Amino acid sequence: MTAGGEHRGDAVDVRGLPSYAFGQGSLMWWSTMGLMLIEGTVFAIGVMMYFYLRGVASAWPFDAAPPALRWGTLNTAILLLSLWPNQMAKRAAERQDRVRTRRWLAVCVVFAVIFLAVRALEFMTLNVSWHVNAYGSAIWLLLGLHTTHLITDTIDTAVLAVLLFTGPFEGKRFVDVSENALYWYFVVGSWLPIYAVIYLAPLA
Repeated sequence: MTAGGEHRGDAVDVRGLPSYAFGQGSLMWWSTMGLMLIEGTVFAIGVMMYFYLRGVASAWPFDAAPPALRWGTLNTAILLLSLWPNQMAKRAAERQDRVRTRRWLAVCVVFAVIFLAVRALEFMTLNVSWHVNAYGSAIWLLLGLHTTHLITDTIDTAVLAVLLFTGPFEGKRFVDVSENALYWYFVVGSWLPIYAVIYLAPLA
């Protein structure tokens, strides 16, 4: 009790506690989940648009051969392989191992750049331009949406890698790496149905 009768509890020194957390204890985790929900809805609308147009069309695809499977299939394999360094970067970040985190993050950047290079070949071999007809517009939209997500996440991953190599470095960057890895899972997972729509649906 103080002289004025006010009770003071024991003070707790929290200066040594971390100012960041992983998983559901992080505001960044919830932000990433919300972002994936919104962007997943956009992808779903794009896929529904494709099948609506296909349902009302007299022929599908219009005056164009279906895209060759080569580059799209190669890119799918590259994306699936990229899950491994992505998971290793996430694991190292959650262990707060800066050396291994930046090493695996650099590998992730290499995979992303290779994927984008092959994606350019995909656009060149769709066998239809975006403005020719509804079929062309639909597949260019789907591929373009996914490419936009790839570019933004590649930039984000590269920036994180540079910070890990150069500094100044803050512990919360480990959380950023972990959530960036979570978003990359979304990028890979969202590509699989889009791949099926662009490359396999015209053959059905």
